[in-house]
Amino acid sequence: MKQPSFALKCLPHAIVAIGLSAGISAPQVFAQETIALEEVTVTAQRREQSLQDVPIAVTAFSADALEQAGTATIVDLQRSAPNTTLQVSRGTNSTLTAYVRGIGQADPLWGFEPGVGLYVDDVYLARPQAGVLDVYDVERVEVLRGPQGTLYGKNTIGGAVKYVTKRLTGEPEFTAKAAVGSYGQREIELSGQMPLIENELAIGAAISRKKRDGFGTFLQSGEENYNKDIFSARISMEYTPSEDLFIRLAADMSDDDSNAKGGHRLTPSLRIPTEVTPNDVFDTNADMDTNNEVKSSGGSLTVEYDISNQLTFKSITAYREGETYTNIDFDNTSLPSLHVPAVYDDHQASQEFQLKFEGEGVNGIAGVYYYTGNASGAFDVLLGAFDGFFGPALPGNFNALTAGNVDTDSYSVFADATFDISDKLSLNLGGRYTRDEKEATVFKQTQGVNGRSDRLGGEVLDFFPAATDYTNSDSWSEFTLRAGANYQLTDDSMVYASFAQGFKAGGFDMRGDASKLPSTVDGYDPETVDTWEVGVKSELLNKRLRLNAALFYSDYEDVQVTVQQSADGGSNFVSAVLNAGAATIQGGELEAVAQLSKDLTAEFTLGYIDAEFDEVISGGVNVANTWEFANTPDVTSSLRFVYNHDLGDNGSLVASTSLAYRGETQIFPQVASLVDEDAYTLWDASVIWYAPDEHWTVGLHGKNLSDKEYRVGGYNFANLGLESSVIGYYGDPRTVTLSVQYKM
Repeated sequence: MKQPSFALKCLPHAIVAIGLSAGISAPQVFAQETIALEEVTVTAQRREQSLQDVPIAVTAFSADALEQAGTATIVDLQRSAPNTTLQVSRGTNSTLTAYVRGIGQADPLWGFEPGVGLYVDDVYLARPQAGVLDVYDVERVEVLRGPQGTLYGKNTIGGAVKYVTKRLTGEPEFTAKAAVGSYGQREIELSGQMPLIENELAIGAAISRKKRDGFGTFLQSGEENYNKDIFSARISMEYTPSEDLFIRLAADMSDDDSNAKGGHRLTPSLRIPTEVTPNDVFDTNADMDTNNEVKSSGGSLTVEYDISNQLTFKSITAYREGETYTNIDFDNTSLPSLHVPAVYDDHQASQEFQLKFEGEGVNGIAGVYYYTGNASGAFDVLLGAFDGFFGPALPGNFNALTAGNVDTDSYSVFADATFDISDKLSLNLGGRYTRDEKEATVFKQTQGVNGRSDRLGGEVLDFFPAATDYTNSDSWSEFTLRAGANYQLTDDSMVYASFAQGFKAGGFDMRGDASKLPSTVDGYDPETVDTWEVGVKSELLNKRLRLNAALFYSDYEDVQVTVQQSADGGSNFVSAVLNAGAATIQGGELEAVAQLSKDLTAEFTLGYIDAEFDEVISGGVNVANTWEFANTPDVTSSLRFVYNHDLGDNGSLVASTSLAYRGETQIFPQVASLVDEDAYTLWDASVIWYAPDEHWTVGLHGKNLSDKEYRVGGYNFANLGLESSVIGYYGDPRTVTLSVQYKM
C-alpha cells in the first residue's frame, strides 16, 4: 500500500491547529452574546438527519445559502465543495461534466455513463445532457463524496449530487423574481402553490426563463457565442389523505436554445496561416452552423405509506426523455471543414421500492430498483469537399458517419442498516447486488454526402464499405458493500470509519472502428473502487464552530478511459475505451464554519487529492508514469465571509464575499497539452436586502470579479485535418446581476 503523501499527513494537524486557534480567540468574541450555527438537515442516507449525524463526507447547500451566494446553476457548487468538479462540458451549454475525488466521466457521448450520479428528487438522471441544472425553487442541494454503491447504486462510484426541489406547504404562496445583468442578462422566475383541498391536496408550479447575450462572437457570421437561452418549468401535486399516506406527482421540462458554442484555437492553423486567432477567447473563427437545442423532460410519482410506527413503504416511479441537436467545429477556422453536427436521443424509466424501518437501536432501509433505458445518436465528421481522390468527383462533403444506440436494463436489491451498540457506538452495514445488461448497435462509415449524412438530414452521394457495423450484448453483475462504525465522543463530536465499494458497468464504444481495432466489438469491462475513509464531525464552542474532516484512500480498478485520435489525415476517428489498469487515490477534506459574531460567519473548505495511475498497459508496456487524472486538481479550497445585519425597521442586509481556488488541472489523462489549465482563483461577492415586511428582496451579485480567464475543457488533436488542433473552452468572465423578488 502506498504511503500517504505529505499533505495528507498534515491534514489532521491542520484540523487540530484550526480547533486550537478557535479555542483561543473565540471566547473573546463570543463572550458577550449567545449565538449558534443553524442545524443542517440532509437525506444522504435516504432519511432526514442532521448533517452532523451522517458518517459520510457530504456538503449541503440550503435554499437560503444558494440565494445568498447568487448560485445560478449547480456548476457554481464546485467553488465550495472540496475535491469536486462540476463543469459545463466542452463545446456545450448545458451538458454536465462531474468528477468527485478523481472519479467521473468526461465524455458525454451516448452509451457512456457518468461516474457521479445526478439525482433530482431521488430520480437518477442517466444522461449528462441538460445536467447543468438551473437553481430555482429548490429546497437544497447535497454533494456526497465517495462511492455510494449501497443506497444509490447505479453509477455513483465517485459520488452523488442530490437536487431536492421545494416541497409544498399547503399554504397559498406566490413568488416573482426578475434579474438583469452583464451581457444583456434578463431573467424571470415565477413560482407558487395553492391548496385544492385544505390539509389534503395542493398544487405548485415554477417556471424560469433565462436569456443572455453572448460573451463573444462568431466572427465569420456575426452570431453570438456563449449566449444563453433556456426555458424550464416544474409542476407538482401533493396529496395527503391521512397521516399515514403521502402521494406526490411531479413533472419538469427544460429547453435550451442557446447557440452552439465555438472554441478558441491554442495552435495556429497550418492550412490558413494568415488567419489570426482572436485575442478574446470568447470570439471564434469557427464557421459552423450555430443551431443547437437540448430538450429534457420527465415525470415521477412518489408514494409513502406508514405501515406502522416502525415501518414505512416508499415507491418512486419515474420516466425521462431527452433530445439534443448540436454542432461542433473541431478546427475552429473559417474553412468549411471538420464540422461535427450531432443528434442524441434518450429515454429512461425506473422503479424503486423502499422499506424503511426504525426500531429501538436500529434504523435502516431495504429495497429493489429497476432501470431501463435507451440512448442513441449520430454524428458526422465533415472534412470538406469530396474531390474525387477516393472515387468519382461529386459535389458535397467527404464525411465519416458514426451512429448507434445502446439499450440498458439494470436490476438491483439493497439493504443498509445502522445498529446502536451503545449510547455512543453505532455500526453500519449495507450491501447492494446489481446486474446490468446492455445491447449495443454501432455503425461507422466513410461517405460522400450532400451537406450532411442522411441520419442528420442530408443526402448520401457515395459511400465506402462500413468500418464498423455490429450488434452485440453483454451483462455484468457486482455485489458492493458498505461497512462502518461511528463513535460519539461528546454530544457534539463524532468520529467515524468506513469501507465502501462502487461499481460502474462496462459497455461498448460508440466510436469504435472495427476495421482498425477489431476488439472494439467485444466492448469494455466494468470499473470498481474500494474506499477506506475516516472522519470527524464536530460542533465546538457551544455550537459556534462546526468542524468536519475526512481522510480517504481508494483502490480504483479497471478505470474506463476514452482514447481517440485522428486517422487518414482527419475524417476518420479511431477510438478505444481502455480499462486502464489500476490507480490509487488518496486525500483529505476539511470543512469549517465559524459564527464569529452575531452578524458575521466565516466558511472555509480545503480538499487535497493525490491520484496516480499504477498501471496502464498500452502496446504491452506500462505507461502509467506518463498519465495523470483528468479534471482532478490536487488542491481545491474556498474562503467565504457572510455578514448578516438586522436594520430594524429598514429590514435586514446579508453581504458576502468569497475566494475559490482550484489547482492545476489536466484535461486528458493520457497526455499533457496546451488545453490544460493552470491554477486559478475566482472572487465573488453578493449583497442582499430583505424588506421588513418580508415581501421584497433585492440582490446584487458579482461573479469572477477579477475577470479571471480560465479554461474548463477542450479538445486536443495532434493530427486532425493534417494539422495539430488544440481547442479551449472557457468559464464565464466577470458578470454582475441585479435581482428583485416579490413574495406573498
